[in-house]
Amino acid sequence: MTNHPDRRTLLAGGIATLTALASPAVAQLAPTTRNVASFRTHQWQDHFDDLGPGAIVADTQSRALHYWDANASDYRVYPTSVPISEELTKRGYTSIVRKRLGPDWTPTASQKERFGWTYMPPGPDNPLGTHAMYLGWPAYLIHGTHDTRKIGRPSSDGCIGLYNEKIAELFSLCQVGTQVRII
Repeated sequence: MTNHPDRRTLLAGGIATLTALASPAVAQLAPTTRNVASFRTHQWQDHFDDLGPGAIVADTQSRALHYWDANASDYRVYPTSVPISEELTKRGYTSIVRKRLGPDWTPTASQKERFGWTYMPPGPDNPLGTHAMYLGWPAYLIHGTHDTRKIGRPSSDGCIGLYNEKIAELFSLCQVGTQVRII
């Protein structure tokens, strides 16, 4: 005797097939709630009149840092951590004014008051990671982090953070005077 599926089985199979076929389209419409950055390509001309010694655009919305060398032959994009709130986010134009390998860290008065943080010498517990590039704005830096969970999410008190191996790469490419725009 041959088993033939009944109408209920056929209907259920058809719905399952349609659902499987429609899933990619539905998934594209659903908002992403995971920790996924939406990197966007930037053109340096949209931000600077010229490249000078090099240029950086840190995009806090897409959580990415864009770097161009002086003649635009080298363009790189790095995932970043960004400030945790709008109040801590400084936007505008500045430049790298100092670089430090193995930075020490002194919290701001606000951080001392809010968290009780104290001075931190260079090392694995230091929140600045292995390299730091100080910006023209006091207490704002582009630096590494030992806590890799921070990259790709709002997690800083104002700075732009990169994986230690990526800040080491960027540190070697940038010189004091590299122009920076935070958007």
